[in-house]
Amino acid sequence: MARDGKALKAHKPADKPADNPLAVAVLRYAREQPQLGQAKVAAALNQRGHPISPSGVRYIWSKHDLETAYKRLKALDQEAASNLTAGQRGVLHRGDVTRKFAKRSRLGMEGDGRGDERRNLILQAAAELFSQQGYGGTSIRDIAGRVGLLPGSVYHYFPAKEDLFVAVHREGFGQLIARVEERIRKQTDPWLRLELACAEHIAAISGDNPIHQITGTGLFAIHEEQLQRRVRADRERYDQIFRQLVLDLKLPRGADRSLFRLALLGALNWSRVWYRQGKSSPREIARQMVKIFRGGTAA
Repeated sequence: MARDGKALKAHKPADKPADNPLAVAVLRYAREQPQLGQAKVAAALNQRGHPISPSGVRYIWSKHDLETAYKRLKALDQEAASNLTAGQRGVLHRGDVTRKFAKRSRLGMEGDGRGDERRNLILQAAAELFSQQGYGGTSIRDIAGRVGLLPGSVYHYFPAKEDLFVAVHREGFGQLIARVEERIRKQTDPWLRLELACAEHIAAISGDNPIHQITGTGLFAIHEEQLQRRVRADRERYDQIFRQLVLDLKLPRGADRSLFRLALLGALNWSRVWYRQGKSSPREIARQMVKIFRGGTAA
């Protein structure tokens, strides 16, 4: 790939990265390990003697329009010497699908594009803070401050914090459903369909998109009863996909398909806790998981 000042040309800001050694170090990670999140990059740089916080990494990324793994990979893919792996191209594909779904969602909203953009920024900020601080530890004032608005402006779009929490989950489940359906729609083998759905599930909830992260957490976290009731319908929409996938499998007579599905989803959801980028890919993990569950159903 191109080196330091020449890399990511389309994303170069007015101030040159070469003027700031810390920015050079951060952008080097954007090129060499684009799928690492801001916390891991900050930890690695601190170990190398570059004191910086995760928010500092994100600030530098945002100045170069590289604040998500999708954007970093997209920038690298535009370079002539690009040599992305199959896994990284998979991330780009999933990102394209997610953005198509989000675009369709925005076109269905009322109001002008400016209001839609502000609403999406609020959703993104809320997801980040819910993921970092928890629902109880996040206030509307915190969310407003993250996007540079007054609290009253946030209330214009979301009457209460609870409504914002539900909206984040609804958006996340909608994107997750779109990703899984897109991945499996051309496949006919039931076990392969299940494997691909599992791979998308792991990739989404263990990635660096905060909306996907909080949705993944919500799949197995215990929230207030009122919140649980309000997100239940969206969870059921997603659960129905796996219910049908398991129903299509040829399992031994007497096999408990409900227990099979719940045990598999439980294993998938815990990947949010133990998954580490750079080791086995989501597809490889999904293949092994399905292999284990398939073997457990042998007569």
